[in-house]
Amino acid sequence: MASEVWPQPVLDLLTTGDDRPVFEDGDRVVTAAGMASLVRRAAGGLRAAGVGPGTGVALEVGVSPEAFAVIIAAFALGARVSGVRPGLTPSQKRPFLDLDGAAGAALVDDARAADLAAGPDDGAPLVAAGRPADLARITWTSGSTGVPKGCVRTYAAMSAAWAPYPDRWPPAVADLAARLDRYLVFGSLNSLVMLEYAVLTLAAGGTLVAARPPGLPDMVTRHRATASVVTVGKLHQLVRDQRSRPADLSSLRALLVSGSPLEPGRLTEALDVLGPVVFHGYGQTETGMIAMVTPAELAADPRLRASVGRAPAVTDLSIRDAAGRPAAEGELYVRTPSQASGYWADPDGTAEVFDAGWVRTRDLARLDERGYLYLDGRIRDIIIVNAEVVYAGPVERILGGDPAVAEAYVVGRPDDATGEAVHAFLVPATGHTPDPDRLRTLVGAALGPAAVPHTVRLIDRVPVTPNGKPDKKALPR
Repeated sequence: MASEVWPQPVLDLLTTGDDRPVFEDGDRVVTAAGMASLVRRAAGGLRAAGVGPGTGVALEVGVSPEAFAVIIAAFALGARVSGVRPGLTPSQKRPFLDLDGAAGAALVDDARAADLAAGPDDGAPLVAAGRPADLARITWTSGSTGVPKGCVRTYAAMSAAWAPYPDRWPPAVADLAARLDRYLVFGSLNSLVMLEYAVLTLAAGGTLVAARPPGLPDMVTRHRATASVVTVGKLHQLVRDQRSRPADLSSLRALLVSGSPLEPGRLTEALDVLGPVVFHGYGQTETGMIAMVTPAELAADPRLRASVGRAPAVTDLSIRDAAGRPAAEGELYVRTPSQASGYWADPDGTAEVFDAGWVRTRDLARLDERGYLYLDGRIRDIIIVNAEVVYAGPVERILGGDPAVAEAYVVGRPDDATGEAVHAFLVPATGHTPDPDRLRTLVGAALGPAAVPHTVRLIDRVPVTPNGKPDKKALPR
């Protein structure tokens, strides 16, 4: 039924919301009726440009009412929507645009979104046109491998999501939703997490508030924000600022922390300084939310600060050993109603991660007797910098390709500013001394700023395991 196809629930929320404020951008307040009009206008412009079921739309948008409207409009027309991270060079954008060969995908940036949303409004009800089996969204996990990896979701998967349906909310999400009166949105609405919780905010009766510089904690105070999503690095910075220059954060009721691991000690510090507002979540681009723990749970049992919470009832977890057999500790496999179905144009990657309806997280995990999930490390060699996945292998290949470097090893370490940071250890080639600054420049040019090593250390040799393999865990901290 059309009423069940994404984003019909959002369209219904807007068309029945009348004068309720749904988006605030500085002095500008857009009501539900006003946003519904912007969505219809954007849809009319996209339709006139040939966008419809199955066609590609690449969105390079930030945070504005028009950005939100054009995203919902593209989905309403049944397009395959692909987000482009703002600030990329033309060559970096090309993989996002050349998905259909010579035809390419229609690119909509902020200026084009504003033009589309300023077009005529025919007032006709907009009905979601997505076909369940069609691809609805490509979410790009990272370009740090040299080639972006795109997780694809169908309209059927998008329609199975919990965010717009209060009767589907897991208990932890329902607790969070009650705090989303004024949800602070920053970066880009292309973000899987930002958009998902924006939809949750609308379903909960809240308002999206565009965050404008300067950053935290001033944005919370200035916008009277009640909630937002933050990376681990931003949380650390907020805690430091509150210790040194306390701001009035009395409006704040929820901070959802995601993107990289949060150490129990840091979580305790955040709760002590900020109060019972921290929700610790765990998810992946391939799966969406996997688990969440609430401030009340963290206060009731401090041992849970080492956990990432419990999975919703509709989410299946399976912990397996190296042979794929059930185990008390091992690799976590996940199955969610709205998970991706594979990677765009990457059959090998799809076969490696998507296994008979399950998604391999490549994270090591265990469950306690109450169903709380604990993460014990990673099978894959990645570092998460400001919520961006950096693969160690490509960084090591660039460093090791320099004539002055005989061997290169890259590891991730916790970092207060970025959650984790890249650290490089180099064995110099005989008669050479590597130039750290030049090597950092090479990595940044090839893989982007997140992959640039925070430190570069020269070592005589790499530690080895008993079987003679390099032991990166034993590299100096």
